Amino acid sequence: MNGKNNIAIGFLTMGFFMAYGFFLIYLRDFAPGKEEWANAYSIGKHFETRLAHVHGNLFAFLNLLIGYFLLRFHDKLKHVKAISWLALTGLLMPIGILAEVYLGFPPILVLIGAICMTISVVWLGLSFLKMKNLQD
Repeated sequence: MNGKNNIAIGFLTMGFFMAYGFFLIYLRDFAPGKEEWANAYSIGKHFETRLAHVHGNLFAFLNLLIGYFLLRFHDKLKHVKAISWLALTGLLMPIGILAEVYLGFPPILVLIGAICMTISVVWLGLSFLKMKNLQD
């Protein structure tokens, strides 16, 4: 794992959460009971599904960015594989939110994903701070 999978999975995840956004539009504008759904804008399942949609796209984008930097600077960075895996594991956060809403899962996946993504971003940032030279 040197970043390629972060980019590939990042694009796939972004595509999924973009499509999920169309489902949310359907629930808001066309589904039976759309008024109830719209009125519950900031509470319950409506709020949780919007969190999943936004964080899914954010974490997908972070994987694209992290993957690019890991590929571009893999020869100058340490712990590339660990950072890559942590960023990918971070995708458990938005997936965990959906698992909570639709399957009644406990929030453990959300916590694991959030912690892993945070660690990967901080670790990569520290790695760049420690890097001696960005030039080729």
